[in-house]
Amino acid sequence: MNWIILIIAGLFEVAFASCLGKTKETTGNEMYMWYGGFLACLTVSMLLLMKATQTLPIGTAYAVWTGIGAVGTAIMGILVFKDPASFWRIFFLFTLIGSIIGLKAVSHEA
Repeated sequence: MNWIILIIAGLFEVAFASCLGKTKETTGNEMYMWYGGFLACLTVSMLLLMKATQTLPIGTAYAVWTGIGAVGTAIMGILVFKDPASFWRIFFLFTLIGSIIGLKAVSHEA
């Protein structure tokens, strides 16, 4: 169950990073709404990460959390913010995904 919580926490990390990206594109009240979304997603992400680390090793949990955030944010950047999608960028995203799966596979926690 804590692995699912950790994955959800990582998705909220993607959401708070995406909210920051949207603040660059907006002004006025809309910008403050994105900042509010950032704070809300940041809070949820941190609370879920804290919950997951109650049973998962901190090193593994933090690495998986940041990995999900990094991969998800890079994908959001490509799809939403028109970041470049070069061969090497995609290649290293796949190696990062493989590393996240590897950490889960070698973890001895439930």
